Amino acid sequence: MMDIDESTAPLLDHLTELRTRLLRCVWALLLSGIVCYYYSDKLFAFLAQPLKDAYGPAGGKLVYTKLYEAFFVQLKVAIFGAFFVSFPIIANQLWAFVAPGLYAKEKRALLPFVLATPVLFLSGAALAYYVVMPTAFHFFLGFQGNAGGVQIEALPSTESYLALVMQFTLAFGISFLMPVLLMLLNQAGIVSRAQLVSVRRYMIVGAVALAAVLTPPDVVSQLMLAIPLILLFEASLIAMWFTDRRRAADEAEENTALVPADLDPNGG
Repeated sequence: MMDIDESTAPLLDHLTELRTRLLRCVWALLLSGIVCYYYSDKLFAFLAQPLKDAYGPAGGKLVYTKLYEAFFVQLKVAIFGAFFVSFPIIANQLWAFVAPGLYAKEKRALLPFVLATPVLFLSGAALAYYVVMPTAFHFFLGFQGNAGGVQIEALPSTESYLALVMQFTLAFGISFLMPVLLMLLNQAGIVSRAQLVSVRRYMIVGAVALAAVLTPPDVVSQLMLAIPLILLFEASLIAMWFTDRRRAADEAEENTALVPADLDPNGG
């Protein structure tokens, strides 16, 4: 009972700090959501730019078939934008909560992964926006025209288009975090580089299967996700090779420092 009584105060302190930091995350998401909703028209115009470019000079249009659809599209755009705007604050709060419980060596080991996460996510999202979506939309709109006397015209709705954009962005952004996951598993000793090398062929098949699940059912966008995933997997193996060499060198240096002087074969 004494141990329980002594551990009550620190536990409550941690829970209070966790509550404070979660509230800050919620406020950051809420305030950024309000700002993003105010600029939701401009944000949606930015998201619709790849489709506008795919239509070309002739132009195109987005329609909505439900009276409330346009409002909910603006709301989703605001939430989507708020996620990106508030992510640095949320990540900082989570790191500030976890960091005091880590040793200095663990902080140095985890900090590169914390910094690499937003960079890789934004890189994947940028690839989806600037390369994949324009290419895929050109491919999709290529089916317009006359088919046996029937005029075929693409009339995407605002809701379906936003869902497609979010699918592309999140699929590429989250998939680009694979090196962070693999490196963390390697640092934790769960998987080794040799194990990943032995299952390379299965990882390639898995990347193709994952791309087929996360992207629309067309070969173009699936290949444009599968190929970067395979390249990121190979880059992770190279990074693990350097990490293993550095770890081996550090362990050898520590073992050398622990050898007593009187056991030195050269005498000392």
